[in-house]
Amino acid sequence: MDKIEVKRIPFVHNGQVIYEWEQTLEEIHCYIKPPEGITARHLDITIASRHLRVGIKGNPPFIDDDFCELVNSEDSLWTLEDGVLHLSLAKGSKGVTWASMLKGQQALDPYSQSEVQKSLMLERFQAENPGFDFSGAEFNGQVPDPKTFMDGLKYK
Repeated sequence: MDKIEVKRIPFVHNGQVIYEWEQTLEEIHCYIKPPEGITARHLDITIASRHLRVGIKGNPPFIDDDFCELVNSEDSLWTLEDGVLHLSLAKGSKGVTWASMLKGQQALDPYSQSEVQKSLMLERFQAENPGFDFSGAEFNGQVPDPKTFMDGLKYK
């Protein structure tokens, strides 16, 4: 059984990639490349249900914005490995398609939004039908909302 492909979406400001993010039915993953030489002890990170703050101790935060949707902060965490800061954010409501990671930042264009919804629907089909391989499945027409399709998800 193949894994459903999830694509990272870059957030670019003034021609520079600030972070990349991707989403699954249950999580948002954010990847940030901190300056060279920064260790986990240097970082000041707060993940709240509605707000994210990322920075280096003693400096103004690099990111200090509200999330686009709610996050379950108790089930969210961050790691710094191989020079990449990885935020693993548990969605507050499983299956919701996020248009952007943080409020006020460019939302996904209609094509990208559709591609993300396809990926989430395939992931949902895979989770609800173990043993079947949906990795090569295709949709014709408009992709349904993975949160509400056919009476919705049976869990939050």
